[in-house]
Amino acid sequence: MMNKITQRAFTLVEMVIVIVITGILGSMVAVFIKRPVEGYLDSARRAEMTDIADTALRRISRDLRLALPNSVRVNTAGSVYHLDFLVTSGGGRYRVGAGGTNNILDFTINDNGFEVLGTTPTCLTNDQVVVYNLGIPGAEAYAGDNRTLCNSAVSPLVTITAKKFPFESPNARFHVVHEQVHYICDPNAHTLTRYSLSGAAITTPAASVPGVSGALLATKVTGCQFDYNPYVIAERTGLLAMRLTIGDSSESVTLYNATHVSNEP
Repeated sequence: MMNKITQRAFTLVEMVIVIVITGILGSMVAVFIKRPVEGYLDSARRAEMTDIADTALRRISRDLRLALPNSVRVNTAGSVYHLDFLVTSGGGRYRVGAGGTNNILDFTINDNGFEVLGTTPTCLTNDQVVVYNLGIPGAEAYAGDNRTLCNSAVSPLVTITAKKFPFESPNARFHVVHEQVHYICDPNAHTLTRYSLSGAAITTPAASVPGVSGALLATKVTGCQFDYNPYVIAERTGLLAMRLTIGDSSESVTLYNATHVSNEP
């Protein structure tokens, strides 16, 4: 007599019940993990926004520490902020009395060179020599009043394109300007961009885009503000206050930075 082997499978009802129970368990698990996952994503997004703003403000501050005294300018066009300043690559003291090669910087003629007291700075192509920049008419580096091309710097002499500088520096100081930096913070385009103009292309600051390519410094910009006070400490130190707001997914992060600028020419 043969034994009959029977097999039993899931019925449709049993399958439906399993699916329903699995769905209920999945929903319960989702409720418990939803908040932690959302919290992690929110934290990661805020950290990214903070990092964008912090990196941008640190870059501007680093440039400002090399700014030529009395060269910081802020212009606005609606909600768009324009920040300009001249970046120095070095400087020193020029000879005003007898000694050494006796090659003084003569302020009564179109002089084409002078002796440096101490370490001689480096002059690269299109670098400019500036003496006693006050940032006022007659002593304004942007206008070229007290600025001329640095042709060479071979210790201890600096040769320049002949120039009669308008004012002597009380401390016999000069600066070598390498470039003009122009930042544009545009909340409408959600960008912060850095532009660089060589010493030969220095121009009067204005609320416009320079005719050169820029380097994108930050995206997702929804707001910004630059406020410059040139007379914070005895007219020798300025202060640039910066606010930068980065937004993403209906959230925003605002960072504040205040950088001191030396204005002692």
